[in-house]
This record gives sequence, structure tokens and C-alpha cells, in this order.
Amino acid sequence: MLVVDVEASGTDPSKHSIVSVGALDLAHPENRFYEECRIWDGAHIMDGALAVNGFTKEEITDPKKGSEADLAHSFLRWSDNLEERTLAGQNVSFDRDFLKYASERAGHTDWPFAYRTIDTHTLCYMHYITHGLQPPVRHKRSALDLDAVLNYCGIPEEPHPHNALTGALSHAEVIARLLYGRKLLPEFMQFEIPWK
Repeated sequence: MLVVDVEASGTDPSKHSIVSVGALDLAHPENRFYEECRIWDGAHIMDGALAVNGFTKEEITDPKKGSEADLAHSFLRWSDNLEERTLAGQNVSFDRDFLKYASERAGHTDWPFAYRTIDTHTLCYMHYITHGLQPPVRHKRSALDLDAVLNYCGIPEEPHPHNALTGALSHAEVIARLLYGRKLLPEFMQFEIPWK
């Protein structure tokens, strides 16, 4: 399983650009990827997205940084040797779509990842139900955002601003706890699993 988190200049992969990617191989969690890039020429920028990920307009347009295409090539090379590349994370369809659009903009015609993904929201929702609990609801829909999922798993909220590698590590720890009932990463060992 390839646990991934993308930070972007906005929410639409056709108009916005990746600004950073964090990932790790769940089977070998020491095998990690983190890279930042400048946005592609003409990419739109949402101030709200920058408020979430903490990048400035100057940082994401810095000509000294590699391009989004460079990042896409680098990520695809890194992931090529993984035994299983099923993408996983919180709201991972967002990450998958950004990576796919970036890959296409970089000239890759053979997208190596499946459409199917593993979402930590769904895993957590299922864990609530199978343990006889009612998942939290706000505005008549699930309130299991990443911080709620982390808290359910005994982990403090993700630091702000969001960092792609910190996000990927958080997703991986949550997956290990929800699927296997065990801790995974040294970064989270001090936090106990609440249902154990």
C-alpha cells in the first residue's frame, strides 16, 4: 500500500498545481518520499489552500525549485519498485487526481495506479460501526475529517500548517491502527491505541 498526501495550490487538479508530495510504503515505512516543487506556468492559486499548507506565493513560484513535472517524474520513479501501489490516505481521491493530472502534464501516458483507493475516512467509519459506535455527524454528513480520525486513533491533531510528509505519516499510522490494531511509526509510539 502506498500512503500518500498531496499539498496543492488549490482544489481542482485541472487548474491548480501540486506544491508538495509526501508518501511512504506501508510494508516498509522507512521507505519515504518527500518533495516540493514550483507550480506549473499558468496554474491558479487559492489563498485558502496556501493558508492550509503554509506555502507562500513566492515559495510555490520559486524558479530555483524543480517543476511539478520534475516532481511527478521523481514520484513515479520512487513508487515504481514498491510491491503494492494501491494508493491510500485521507480523502485520497484528491491526491490520486492531482498526481494523475501532474503526470499527464509531465508527458506520462501510462498511469500506473488503479482508480480504486483505500480511504482512512471509510476505514474509521467502518471501525466505529463494527465497534457499536455512532460516527460523528455534522451538517447531516460524516464529520470524520483527518483530525477526528487521528483523535479516534489516540493521536493528536495534525500540526498546522499541513505538511505532505506529516500527512502521509499520519495516514499510515491511522491505517495500521484501524486495519491491524497495532502501532506502526516511531513518531507515534508514545500515543496509545484507545480501544486496546
